Amino acid sequence: MLSLFHYNWQVREDWLNWCQTISEEEFHKERIGGMKSIQETLIHIVDCELLWLNSLVEKPIIFENRTAINALSDICTYSDFVKSHTESFIEQLPSQYENNTIEVKRRDGTILHFTQKKILAHMITHEIHHIGQLSVWARELGLKPISSDLIIRDYS
Repeated sequence: MLSLFHYNWQVREDWLNWCQTISEEEFHKERIGGMKSIQETLIHIVDCELLWLNSLVEKPIIFENRTAINALSDICTYSDFVKSHTESFIEQLPSQYENNTIEVKRRDGTILHFTQKKILAHMITHEIHHIGQLSVWARELGLKPISSDLIIRDYS
């Protein structure tokens, strides 16, 4: 499981570096699909990783400057913060995580139950989904997207 997170974090880091090659205007520009901009999509990816991580831990992890995130450097700091907490959690996963059930309360009050394994799998696939949107936007800009080809990456 951790190796797939390493893969996602490597691809995310490449995208964050790629963003340094585009203008601030393109970074913030409202687009069709996704979370409406490259900036907001990257923030959303990290937000959701932290949201789901907080469903797995006993004490919520809070990023104090969350409301002040705007610049690419802020997103990089936020990403590093969440990544370190996610990695620490995964390194300490109990062997029975595949069967450990977590109760998740939705905004509407509905209670759902998921295994830790399913939540972690969702965290991985959620990011992959949004990386696809970034790739579409890169091509719309006439730029080469970051390769997310798992088979050629060394991510262990």
